[in-house]
Order: sequence, then structure tokens, then C-alpha cells
Amino acid sequence: MVGFAEAANVDELQARIDRAESQAGSVAADLRATQDRLAAAEQQSAAASAREQELSGLLATGQARAARLAGRVEESERRLTKERRRLRRARRLLAGRLVAIYKTGAPSAASVILGSSDFDELTTRTEYLERIEESDAQLAVRVAQVRNSVRGRLKQVAGLKEQADAYNERLAVAHSQIAAVRSSADAAAAQFQSAAASREASLATLKSQIDGWMTEVEEAEAASRAAAEETVGRWLGGPYSIPTYIVMCESGGNYGALNPSSGAGGAYQILPSTWSLYGGRGAPHEAPKAEQDRIAAEIWADSGGGAWVCAG
Repeated sequence: MVGFAEAANVDELQARIDRAESQAGSVAADLRATQDRLAAAEQQSAAASAREQELSGLLATGQARAARLAGRVEESERRLTKERRRLRRARRLLAGRLVAIYKTGAPSAASVILGSSDFDELTTRTEYLERIEESDAQLAVRVAQVRNSVRGRLKQVAGLKEQADAYNERLAVAHSQIAAVRSSADAAAAQFQSAAASREASLATLKSQIDGWMTEVEEAEAASRAAAEETVGRWLGGPYSIPTYIVMCESGGNYGALNPSSGAGGAYQILPSTWSLYGGRGAPHEAPKAEQDRIAAEIWADSGGGAWVCAG
């Protein structure tokens, strides 16, 4: 019954090992797949990092460009302010001139001729009248020019502002998107790395369990062999100090057996010289069972199966 129980224990352990090995194979396959996904995620993270660095460079360039545009906008606004001041001055001059003409009236050619006392005065008054008319004309042209310049500056400033704002907006969107991709890739890599570590730990645990169970199987099998040996030895007149099959081969288990040609005797067929070397008295085949067992055990401990021909 003991032999059957030990055999059942070995079978149960072997079944556990088989299940654990199957589970270990599945975990190892999952681990390889996870490691592949981890490598892909790390590659994606590296690509995102490179792209983020590239966009960071573009962003720095764009920020520098935006700063230059902002400078140009400020310069245009300053020039626009100056032009507005000039426009206001021109308008005031023109308004003052128009008011003066309205109050005094514009000098006519007839009044100039009639009011002149001589030819020189006539010439002087005529030139003066021409200059007044020319100044009025130039003032009107200047007002128009300033007005057009102001309008052009307004359009230019608006265009520069719109361009700077649009460029900065595109840069901000691109940077935000690549930052999100980088964050997602890093999170995926961390998740796969954690999963890989967990599977590696599970695989190590399974391998440790398998090693322990295999040791138990070996011990159980050794115990079963020893028990079987002992049982067989009892059936054949034992138990013996060395494996039963050697005893059966040497003497058939007969403690009184004697080999006349070599002088070896007893159940273990020990030579007289060896018998004496291990402290045996008299002939080996004449010694009691306990003495033969003791000396055979010592010989086995020192030389193992090499001391018996049947052990080979």
C-alpha cells in the first residue's frame, strides 16, 4: 500500500509539473508578445520625442519670427501715430486756410490790378497770389497723401498682426498635438513594461515551483525505489546492505554461500582479505548475518558497486 501511495504522489506531482510547464509556456508566449509591444511603444515614443524636438526647434524659430513681427508691428504703429499727427496738422492748416479765405475772400486778378500803384507792385502782388494758390494746392495734395499713407499703414499693421497670430496658433496646436502623442506613447511603454515585469515574475515563480516539484518527484521516486528495494529484499531474505539485485547475482541471498575457487563467501561474496581488512573474524560465510551486513555496508560506502562484479 505504501508503494501505491508514493506512486500516486509522484503521479500527482508530475501532473502539477505538466500543468505548470503548460502555463509557463503560455506566460512565456504572452511575455514575448508584451515585449514586442513594449519595443513598438518605445520606438513610437522615441519617434515622438524626435518629432517633439523638431517641433520645439520650429517653435523656437516661430517665436523668434513672431517677435520680429511684433517688432515690425510696433514700428508700424509708431509710424502710423506719426502719420496721424501729420494728418491732423495738415487738416488744421487746411481748415485754417479755408476759414481765412471764407472771411476775407480769395484775392482776384482784378483786385490785384486795380490795387496796384505801379507795374512793380503789380508784379509783386501777382507772384504773391500765385504762391498762395500754389500753397493751397500743395496743402490739399499733402492732405490726400497723408490720408492714403495712413490707410496703407493701417492695412499693413492689420496684415502683420493677423500673420503673427495665425503662425503662433499653428505652432501652439502642433506642439500640443505632439506633446499628447509623446505622453500617450510614454504611458503605453510604461504599461507594457509593467505587464512585462509582471509576466517575468509569474514565469520565475512557475519555474521555481516546477524545480521544487521536480525535486519532490526525484525524492519520491528515490523513496519508492528504496521502499521497493527493501520490500524485495525482505521477500528474498533481506534486507541487505547493498542493492538486492547484486546480492542475488553474487550468492542468491545465501549468507552461507562459499566460492571454493576464490574463497569469497557469505551473501555478499566478500574476499577473505577484504573481510579481514574491515575487521571481520573467521571466514565470511561463517559470520552471522548482522556482521556480514555491517562489513558489506562499509565496503559499499567506501567503494560503491565497484567492489562487486555483478554491480557492473
